[in-house]
Amino acid sequence: MLEGFFSQRSRSPPLTPSPAYDTQDAAVSNTAHEMDAIEPLHSEDGFESDASPRGFDDSAPRPVGATPLEEAILSRLDEDKAQDMVLIDLKGKSAMADTMIVASGRSHRHVGAIADHLLRTLKENGLGKAKVEGLPHCDWVLIDAGDVIVHLFRPEVRTFYNIEKIWAVDSAHRMVRD
Repeated sequence: MLEGFFSQRSRSPPLTPSPAYDTQDAAVSNTAHEMDAIEPLHSEDGFESDASPRGFDDSAPRPVGATPLEEAILSRLDEDKAQDMVLIDLKGKSAMADTMIVASGRSHRHVGAIADHLLRTLKENGLGKAKVEGLPHCDWVLIDAGDVIVHLFRPEVRTFYNIEKIWAVDSAHRMVRD
């Protein structure tokens, strides 16, 4: 009797994509770095010192020409200690978004917490209704914030998929922070 129970429990469930979550419905529970050399595009000092939107941390570096939505996302990622943030300009390359931001978290929980905090920040600041994929697994979480797509990875998963290389071949991009 128990033998059948344990053999069923030891099987891994099939891998299926998780359903899209609305920011109002998302309940985040408990919730690499090896890239080809990417040369950043930036001004002489590399960053802009304009005031950030709606009380976000001004001490965090910002790329030149970042939109308020990009600034809010980058600020939140920086506050949550996201690693290896890269901003890729998709204007003229893809109709799905104007910008893609890629960042890493240290663990499943870190990626989930970053995603949860980012969704809350977007909602609280009225910066659009974001959709999210990849919760609760938190290996790769995709947040569609309209004009900006955010990819949050665990380092091993980011290295495996290497989406920066796919998109940066033709796109202008800016390194935001190491």
